[in-house]
Amino acid sequence: MLERELRAFISTAEIGRMDRAAKMLGYSQPAVSYQIRCLEQTLGAKLFVRGSAGARLTAEGRMILPSARAVLTLIDSMKDVCEV
Repeated sequence: MLERELRAFISTAEIGRMDRAAKMLGYSQPAVSYQIRCLEQTLGAKLFVRGSAGARLTAEGRMILPSARAVLTLIDSMKDVCEV
């Protein structure tokens, strides 16, 4: 599980569209889609229902979202300590 996968997951969950999440993160849409597929493979669960209207979280996606946010908070905190 990689930081960029978690960032792609959280951004897509918050925005509801992979293309807009990609733009916000400075990635291409295929890159965000790939990151999410990798995370889904690692977790063994489908995290989004994809459709023409965007991406909706599955039940599993909703359950892991708070944990993903907590992990990124810790990562950002560690980066802040190292920048001092």
